[in-house]
Amino acid sequence: MFKERTLTILADTNRKGAFQILKELIAFGVVKKEMPYFYFAKFLYRKEITNYKDYLSRKQVDLISFSKNLHHFQYASILRNKLAFAFYMEKNNLPVPKMMSYNLGNRFFFQSNVEIITDKQNLIKYFKTVFVHTGHKKVFVKAITEMGGTGAYLITEENLEEQINVSGDYILANDCIHQEVVIQHELVNKIYAHSVNTIRFDTYMDKNDEIHIISGYMRFGAGGSVLDNSSSGGFYVTVDIENGKLIGKSHQFMRYGGEQSDRHPDTGVVFEGYKIPYFEEACKLVKDAVTHIPDRIIGWDIAIGKDGPLIIEGNDNNSLLGPDIAYGGLLKHPLFKEILEEA
Repeated sequence: MFKERTLTILADTNRKGAFQILKELIAFGVVKKEMPYFYFAKFLYRKEITNYKDYLSRKQVDLISFSKNLHHFQYASILRNKLAFAFYMEKNNLPVPKMMSYNLGNRFFFQSNVEIITDKQNLIKYFKTVFVHTGHKKVFVKAITEMGGTGAYLITEENLEEQINVSGDYILANDCIHQEVVIQHELVNKIYAHSVNTIRFDTYMDKNDEIHIISGYMRFGAGGSVLDNSSSGGFYVTVDIENGKLIGKSHQFMRYGGEQSDRHPDTGVVFEGYKIPYFEEACKLVKDAVTHIPDRIIGWDIAIGKDGPLIIEGNDNNSLLGPDIAYGGLLKHPLFKEILEEA
């Protein structure tokens, strides 16, 4: 991994000179009082980055992520458990993909019935029953406690047996929810239609209980992938919170190559200025969601459906790596001094 990242940096024609990098690397380490790992992970060696000290250090990220003043167990337990989250959102009439069924290991729950399933053949029969009784031909399966796309599978009626042969062992051995597949808005499908491309909003509830959206960026799949996660090799594009338009080039994490582009590699759609539909409604929705789960910093994944935004999930343990890169250093944000003080 270290060798691959080194080669990525050396191959980057947009990097600063060696002396400048060394000088900034030392300065970043001194100012942040830690090994300057994030200097490379956040691409601060690139020529256009002149404010490298405005980026969060690992210590600052950990301070925010593990703060008992910003995060509370009772709220985090709802956010981290996708089953509890789905039930809670539906109970409070917040728009989420409808849960069709779920399983706790080999116990499968559908329409108030419980069935013990121990092999793939019976698992295939189970999903056939779900499709018949719900009228749906697709279901999205997600592990209840995993993150970053781990344990996420799109299962369709057409390719049911093939997909269960791939994912069946995992589903049978783990706890998963089975949700309706989001029908994505046509303007989002125009950019990339194979995955549900979610907007990651980061919200902050200040010391006066006012809710702020501190960042937003949109994640896209590519190459036929059904996942949009930037932590699974996808990429993301900054969103202007004021007008809901995409800004500039895409970003990709270092471990996946760190490539940038001004357009989607599959469809050729240019990002700059592309207006996201229902964006104002999405902003209102995340603020409403915070009133129901008042953890002080949450990363929300919002899909844009054909009739409006839907909440996919919330994260109390978001790394802030994505928005720090997307917004060119979060320490520039006027609220971050308060956030660090509150942490």
